[in-house]
Amino acid sequence: MSVERGAGSGSLRETAAFIAQRLESFSPKIGIVLGSGLGGLASAVQDGVSLPYGEIPGFPQANVDGHQGVFTAGRLDGVPVLMQGGRFHLYEGHAPATVVLPIRICAALGIETVIITNAAGGIRFGFEPPLLMLIADHVNLTWQNPLVGPVAPGDERFPDMSSPYDATLRAMARKAALEAKIVLEEGVYAGVMGPHYETPAEIRMLERLGADAVGMSTVPEVIAARARGVRVLGISAITNRAAGISQSKLSHQEVLDAGRKVSADLEALIRGVLRQKPL
Repeated sequence: MSVERGAGSGSLRETAAFIAQRLESFSPKIGIVLGSGLGGLASAVQDGVSLPYGEIPGFPQANVDGHQGVFTAGRLDGVPVLMQGGRFHLYEGHAPATVVLPIRICAALGIETVIITNAAGGIRFGFEPPLLMLIADHVNLTWQNPLVGPVAPGDERFPDMSSPYDATLRAMARKAALEAKIVLEEGVYAGVMGPHYETPAEIRMLERLGADAVGMSTVPEVIAARARGVRVLGISAITNRAAGISQSKLSHQEVLDAGRKVSADLEALIRGVLRQKPL
């Protein structure tokens, strides 16, 4: 049987087996990807087990500020979860297969639902950062796709992307936001390559394409998840106004600071979804 290769010399199968061994009898049911400045949620996990990326075969390091580079397994509101604290980005020079390696690991571990978060710039008029936006759909402007090439074991060749973000999970998120009195917008996320922030002309183009927010992650991960039949709930932390909408100079530090400010609402929202048992 062919073995899908991950980053470095490890295979997906070997990496998943290593993580499963470290988790012993613990079986996570929900995967959670923590975006820039949103890693504080990992500290809320009960009976947590930490797996630094440097100890995992086939994993590169997470090198972007605000990305810790560690898996945390444990229970959050009684639900067994595996949190990915730090992701790999196309703009770092990683191949698409490396970017989506953690998602494929989740699928290999039997996880059927993932919650993917990110930090994003707000495009829609009226967005007042920091706030949370439920992702209803996306536009892939990275010009990359993790499914290109031979079909990876476990992938579907032509996955349906008519509903990439699960409608039932989004309804749970809206209910959780209402109960917690959290302002939750909903819109379309545009995924771009980066690593530079967009020009005002590019933001005007994205607005005309129907995007409400823009960021440099998430889209490849969602494509890979759907190719493996994994349900996705996507949440953007709108940390700043996009170029041309705000007169302020954009910076990664602003993104991290705003992410921390909205992290309490994000934690409450995710906990509210988990309490509804989205398994």
